Amino acid sequence: MKTLNPILAVITSMAVAVPASPGAEPRLDSWLTGASSRYARVYSSMANRLSGTAVTTWSNGSQSQNVPAYCGVQSVQASSDWVYLRTTGLGSHGMGPWPANFPNLPANQHVLYRLPRNPVLGVSGTLTGLGSIGYFVDGVAMFDSRDGFVWTGTGEQGGAAVGYWNRDAYVNEGATFDPAYAHQENTGTYHYHANPVALRHLLGDHVEYDAASGLYRESGGLPARHSPILGWVRDGWPVYGPYGFSDATNALSGLSRMRSGYQVRNGQRGTDSLSATGRGSIPAWASRQYGVAAAQPGPAVSATYPLGRYMEDNAYLGDLGFRLGTDFDLDECNGRWCVTPEFPGGVYAYFVAISAEGRPVFPYNIGRSFRSNPTGAAVQAINEVVVTHFVGGTNGVARMDLPARAGNGSWVIAWSGIEGGGYTVERSEDLASWTAVADATVGGGVSGGVTLPEAGGAASFRVRLNAVAAHDAVEATSGGNAGGGGVGGPLLASVTPSAADRGTTVRVTFVLGGQAPPAALQPSSANLGTFAGADVSRAGSQVSATFTLPAGAAPGPVNASVVFPGPPGMGSVTFSLANGFTIR
Repeated sequence: MKTLNPILAVITSMAVAVPASPGAEPRLDSWLTGASSRYARVYSSMANRLSGTAVTTWSNGSQSQNVPAYCGVQSVQASSDWVYLRTTGLGSHGMGPWPANFPNLPANQHVLYRLPRNPVLGVSGTLTGLGSIGYFVDGVAMFDSRDGFVWTGTGEQGGAAVGYWNRDAYVNEGATFDPAYAHQENTGTYHYHANPVALRHLLGDHVEYDAASGLYRESGGLPARHSPILGWVRDGWPVYGPYGFSDATNALSGLSRMRSGYQVRNGQRGTDSLSATGRGSIPAWASRQYGVAAAQPGPAVSATYPLGRYMEDNAYLGDLGFRLGTDFDLDECNGRWCVTPEFPGGVYAYFVAISAEGRPVFPYNIGRSFRSNPTGAAVQAINEVVVTHFVGGTNGVARMDLPARAGNGSWVIAWSGIEGGGYTVERSEDLASWTAVADATVGGGVSGGVTLPEAGGAASFRVRLNAVAAHDAVEATSGGNAGGGGVGGPLLASVTPSAADRGTTVRVTFVLGGQAPPAALQPSSANLGTFAGADVSRAGSQVSATFTLPAGAAPGPVNASVVFPGPPGMGSVTFSLANGFTIR
């Protein structure tokens, strides 16, 4: 019998930074990155959700995701003081549907956000603001408990209106949430206000998905393990799911649902009854945090303004003689100092608040103020030395299965890679010379495969990324969206060819997108990553340049750009396409 040499699966598609070791540091390795090279998807109706029919581009006429964008977290980098997150803001789970009359759709937000790596527990008292107050580990924005409208004395107003009765988002906007308990405002920022059930399901946090109804629900009984980290708040502290250790400082004390420290002002547990007395004053916690007297009248409780409509319809039990850690578990900010699996030495942590039936309860994810100084924020660029702990999207790691023989004498070559990635399968008999034997595109997920005739005995195979389909890159300031929340910038419509081998010379044509400069204006340069083109010329909306790619160039996707001189005193204008060209 002839003995065959071992089959070798070789991956040479790209080079990426090595992720941090598991458990090395939760602020670096708790991010949900498994879907980062898969397109985000939307269900346009419940029927489509039940049938699994989702789309990767969408539009309602005013908001559009015209080309696909990848899910959520795209990179994690860190300095000694900060953790930097790049995210599209789009969920790893299927998003939608929303009610037919809901006007907004999600869109890639092109976010670069930094979080403090070394938070200090102190008395901050800083109120949460509108917009993102942190990010969940799937890269989706975290909003606070408000919907942005307040009672002004004569009615409810949004925007910059001043008032001390703030409408509760879950109560007033819950009907516009998708099954994941998320929706988006008019810039397309997909976000959670309360109990992110789809994310919890992805993380195995005691949530079931009912395929028959398309809805999520809390599992019965107590969970088998402590809730995972669901996100990180601007002040640097984590948000956990609803289940923690019964004794805050004892990891052997068993598990229990973390009880909210708030009670609706319905006359129970020592609260006043707003239905009987009217909204004559805000609760003590609000007076304390807002720095105003408690006597702030609101609208009478009625069918138009029902009890629970406002955040201030809830009282803090600590102000009513109840004891934190005995009668309830979570403090005024909706957290506690405790031990967790990730922080056995203790950490301040927020927890998702739900009822015994699994219903979101006030204050949901975080109270009206941060526990510590909220120094985290969106930034325009990283202006310090950082270490890369994860990169995804078109830089995701491709993994090849061990080639297998089919029963008909063929090889089955399968791999996981980048959705929209074009791959070449190569074969070698000696690991020195390689021959291209097939091309395939990864679509509909992140897996690809081909079946090849055996054509001989022992063989080695490798899979090489050679192109990436047009997509809305997280690094771009705009990516083909209307109302997508990014700052618009000049884009390239296409780059041809979109890939070339190292050690070769290639003539590349860049097609300008959007409003091209005057026809007589010639570009000052054309670039593929760090390589500048020679013999640059322009004909209408097309710019051509010749590139000699060094044999030692790093393989993988690079940004393509064409630079034009701008008006006097205004600098240059750059047309770009993120990851628009691939060096093989």
